[in-house]
Amino acid sequence: MPESTALKARRPGLLGKLHGSARVLLALALLLAAWQAVIILTGVPRYILPSPLAVARALVEQRALLGHHALVTATEILGGFIGGVLLGLATALALARFRPLRRTLLPLLLVSQAIPLFALAPILMLWLGYGLWPKILMAMLIIYFPVASTGYDGLRQTPQGWLDLATTFGLSRRQTLLRVQLPAALPSLASGLRMAASAAPIGAVIGEWVGASQGLGYLMLNANARLQIDLMFAALVVLVAFALALYFGVDAAIRAAMPWHRDRLEASV
Repeated sequence: MPESTALKARRPGLLGKLHGSARVLLALALLLAAWQAVIILTGVPRYILPSPLAVARALVEQRALLGHHALVTATEILGGFIGGVLLGLATALALARFRPLRRTLLPLLLVSQAIPLFALAPILMLWLGYGLWPKILMAMLIIYFPVASTGYDGLRQTPQGWLDLATTFGLSRRQTLLRVQLPAALPSLASGLRMAASAAPIGAVIGEWVGASQGLGYLMLNANARLQIDLMFAALVVLVAFALALYFGVDAAIRAAMPWHRDRLEASV
């Protein structure tokens, strides 16, 4: 390929020249424009789909109410995320370290994923009541499996040359697991953490829908019953903001912890 053609092929397009935050703002502006266009073109009543301006007004006027319920949901999400990540990572390490545990626990993990979370929520409410703990546990359950499975896959896929080198240096199985296999599993574990961050709010909201007196999920149900659809959408916006903040926070922490690991797709842009 001629050099000029190669340089032209690498030249970024208009979107490639935009900064990351500018891309997010552009995508948000396009989404709001499409939302408003649907209202204008279809004439849908506001009790079915409020306008972006009405939702923004609800965000401002009901900020104290939204803030109170958002604090409860944020506590459930963060508690579930921390607990799910710690439990998932401990499970992955135990599966890699102990073969008998692998044979018994792996099938149980697969079976656990066949149980719908909505079916578990009423049971957890019955056992633990209607406080914070059932919602935190729901968030933990939805986070636990992606962290445990990606962590275990990463530990299993340690390059054989690294394991041979650990044997040459006389490392014990425990030292090999923590000093060689665990660092090798970090890229795979990072994918699990990103998935967990985006899914964490789901578990908390499911718990609030089944039984709660506080939280954004409860507020959405309450607003829907009173036909306060703009408030319901405002609570949804806050929930989406939580999910995005958690995802990008986890992504930034992963990038800071693993500066040597860079996405090939991103590097090619």
